[in-house]
Amino acid sequence: MTLNLRQAATLCVALSICALLVVPGNFPGLSGDARITLGVFAIATCAWIGTPIDDTYIALGAGLALTATGVITSDTLFGTLGDDTVWLLICAFVMAAAVARTGLAGRAAAFLVTGARTVRQLVHLTCAALVVTAFAVPATSGRAALALPVFIALAKALADRKRLVVMLALLFPTVILLSAVATLIGAGAHLITVSVLWEATGESIGFAEWLLIGLPLAIVSSHLAAEVVLFTTTKRADRTGPVHITAEEIQQHTEAPVTGPWSPAEARCALLMATVVALWCSEPLHRVPPAVVALIGAVVAASPALGTVKLKDALKTVPWSMLLFMAATMAMGVALADSGAAKWLVGGVPLDVPAWAFLAVVVLVSTLAHLVLQSRSARSSVLVPLVVAAAVGAGVNPVAAALASTAAAGFCHTLPASAKPVTLYSDIPGIPTYAPRDLLRMSAVLAPLTAALVLLFAVAVWPLVGVPVTP
Repeated sequence: MTLNLRQAATLCVALSICALLVVPGNFPGLSGDARITLGVFAIATCAWIGTPIDDTYIALGAGLALTATGVITSDTLFGTLGDDTVWLLICAFVMAAAVARTGLAGRAAAFLVTGARTVRQLVHLTCAALVVTAFAVPATSGRAALALPVFIALAKALADRKRLVVMLALLFPTVILLSAVATLIGAGAHLITVSVLWEATGESIGFAEWLLIGLPLAIVSSHLAAEVVLFTTTKRADRTGPVHITAEEIQQHTEAPVTGPWSPAEARCALLMATVVALWCSEPLHRVPPAVVALIGAVVAASPALGTVKLKDALKTVPWSMLLFMAATMAMGVALADSGAAKWLVGGVPLDVPAWAFLAVVVLVSTLAHLVLQSRSARSSVLVPLVVAAAVGAGVNPVAAALASTAAAGFCHTLPASAKPVTLYSDIPGIPTYAPRDLLRMSAVLAPLTAALVLLFAVAVWPLVGVPVTP
């Protein structure tokens, strides 16, 4: 098998790092476990960046190597599969399958977008609908797939206005990616961040706390992005023309009814989701862990009497590969923290800077990281342990730094291959969508705006809700 230039370069980098770590005289003060961890970490990161090998396979190989060499125990490796956050995501996907089966998403979309009379109203109503889906469907790829029929219906209704169709094609993945920060289950990277913070600092972030921190940022960034997409992909004439989309036009592209009385299954599913979200948000009152609430919801959603989907069918929608990836990278995070490797890595970095400057660097690096690491979870697996260790040394609250890094890493819109939702909406048969130049033009404006917004929230807004900049 021949190696291309990128693969050869990353292989050379990984081997060079490992060769330096093997020599005992190099890097005095670095323990044996830390050397092994850094070597495995370097190989895994280079493999994620420069090879087509599946991300999960690489993560599992790294976790196995750390276990075989004694850096972490087998209990640590396998215990991550039983972590609360993994169960939370499994159960959330089961409930999402129930929602998808009933067609509630199409009904909600029809209710919102049919009220639009101007292009700007259509854009912001669509944006609001996509933000809400973060509470019902975990993972950005799942939300993108769920919203695809709605986009196709809108595209068919606006077929004579090509630039508006291209704008909507760009709007859907953009908002889906930026609004993921609204909830703990919005992306697997969030669960990795929570796990790293717990292992490294003992700080726990629940569903309600994340909601308080992330939802305002998701709303502001999503609607800001909607305006950016609107202005970078359309002309004044496109924006001033009226729009009128009917429920009948949306109905043509979905099997479930979008108007009329609710079916008993729709009513039960809506009540279940409202109850689960309410229990998640009120966790500080009843103290029932979010994973237990999610498990109760999943059992009810798949029950023979009250459910709307069979359990075996719902479990088929769970992205088991992503869960294994999360578990393995959680184990890698434990190894980085416990071996002292993360602390050593940031030991030579000048940390005597103001807290806002430290956070600005974290946000900048995390925003640009998608150009190197395409997997959002992989970015958090690499960055968050290092950010947490550096924050402690810089006198910055590690929770604020980790959250800022994770939120900034949600920007991944520069290339069609930067994120799965962007790839999905870039090529839809029979519908005009965006070209790479459209992404680059939008990203040139949106990247600095979202980075500045995350920094603003970290410095000025999050301290108001209990996440100060300094401990």
